[in-house]
Amino acid sequence: MDNLIDIKELTVEYTNIQNGIKTITRAVDNVSFSIREGEIYALAGESGCGKSTLSKAITKLVKPLSGEILFEGENIFTQSKEEQKNYPKNVQMIFQNPYSSLNPKMKIGEILKEPLDINTKYSNNRKQTIIKNILGDVGLTEKVLDLYPHEFSGGQRQRIAIARALILNPKFLIADEPVSALDASIQAQIINLLKDLKAQKNLTILFISHDLSVIRYLADRTGIMYFGKLVEENYTSAIFCRPKEDYTKLLLNSAPRLHL
Repeated sequence: MDNLIDIKELTVEYTNIQNGIKTITRAVDNVSFSIREGEIYALAGESGCGKSTLSKAITKLVKPLSGEILFEGENIFTQSKEEQKNYPKNVQMIFQNPYSSLNPKMKIGEILKEPLDINTKYSNNRKQTIIKNILGDVGLTEKVLDLYPHEFSGGQRQRIAIARALILNPKFLIADEPVSALDASIQAQIINLLKDLKAQKNLTILFISHDLSVIRYLADRTGIMYFGKLVEENYTSAIFCRPKEDYTKLLLNSAPRLHL
């Protein structure tokens, strides 16, 4: 199985100036790992350990201090203009809070159509067909298209956010704490939906979470982050059965049980 994403010695720092004093925080510290095509790779760790910063580097929302991110073997920061244009089509993200990630002033039809308007030259009829199909994939109907985000439950909003992320048929999907803002019963529905979509569309997914009970059910392989470093990596079953690091054992012992 080929690697879709290769992270090589990645370091990301944030600079903050307060009262004339400059401080530097190293959010990601010399991290290296690969994500194989067609797998779900999970990053676990407590809040502030660098998981989300790493995902922002992959989506080019932040620029690393050093290291490389390779997508299909090409460094995403030295891509040609054509590759840079295509990169957003191939790499999409589902955010933690579906309410804040959806424009409250736009109807759902507009939200789903916007990526197609920006990135494709499809006819309106083809766009509507794509939108209808993707809604069906996430368990929604065309009735939602004339409604606004505030008219839905948290679980329904997250389904809409997933539909938007998938509307361009990406190869790689980043799910950054996609269920942590939802009730436990709704969490299970969204997790099962992601698992089904991965199988149907042969998606490669980076699943970011602090909840190992969710990761155990969903992920093929898991990396454990602690203070910006990747401290352990293995197949998910091995992480749970034979954890090597004390921090991993601590996470396992503290994880609540989610019945899926």
